Amino acid sequence: MTTDFYFAAVMYSILVGGGLLYGVRAALKGRARHERVERDGGSAFVDKRFMEFGYWLMGPVVALADRLGATPNGVTAFSLLPAAGAGVAAAFGQFGLACLLATAAALADIVDGLLARRQGVSSDAGEALDAAVDRYSEFFFMTGLLVYYRDVLPLFLLCAFVLLGGYMVSYATVKAEALGVPAPRGSMRRAERAVYLFFGAGFTPLCELLVGPSRPLVVRQAPMVVAIVIVAVVANVSVVRRFRAIITAIRARERQSGGAAKAGASVVVDDQRAAPSDGSVGLMQ
Repeated sequence: MTTDFYFAAVMYSILVGGGLLYGVRAALKGRARHERVERDGGSAFVDKRFMEFGYWLMGPVVALADRLGATPNGVTAFSLLPAAGAGVAAAFGQFGLACLLATAAALADIVDGLLARRQGVSSDAGEALDAAVDRYSEFFFMTGLLVYYRDVLPLFLLCAFVLLGGYMVSYATVKAEALGVPAPRGSMRRAERAVYLFFGAGFTPLCELLVGPSRPLVVRQAPMVVAIVIVAVVANVSVVRRFRAIITAIRARERQSGGAAKAGASVVVDDQRAAPSDGSVGLMQ
């Protein structure tokens, strides 16, 4: 067993142990529904129940952070440390450690929002900081993968498309809001990308242990490779669909505006035509 597998085993233990506890909780009290999950919803790639499990798992951590006097912005800033460490680990092919550190950063990202609501200090400034840190965290992890796969051109390019798709999915939402049209929904939001990539990284050490070092890279690291392919393809398909929805909404609005403008112009013309007639009658009288 490699050292990296032990890091991955920590993640397996948390996932299995937390899953069993949540299963008992769900059987006794029902699902742990959360307001943000209800608002954002799940997708075909990450079910709402899995998201509810994540928020439920973070409940005790949020309570502890509050008792210790942590601030949401402090937790957000702290998340950059494990995120950067995950990128370095991925660059050296230590995917178990990368998974552990990246998951810690992602969980800190959940904690900061829950902590802000618990303390009643939610703000637009905090959301702006959180969004910026999210982008850096994703950049660290994907840059680590790009460095590691730099000599395997197909995987290097797929990692580049993962990075591109992630940024463009977020950009589509921002652009829609800037243009005043409803932000389109779609697959491969940040949480979904993280789930696939982190699971791929986490199960890669187990796969390498089972298949042995003599197999080709794509076989030894099949979980990571499959995750990269799925995210690269689905994220960029989602980008195309999002921008198509944005363009459709803009064109529909322009047609409505054009129709309203034509109707207004027609009224003005009618008024102008009516005015001389009324005036001539007045003069004749």
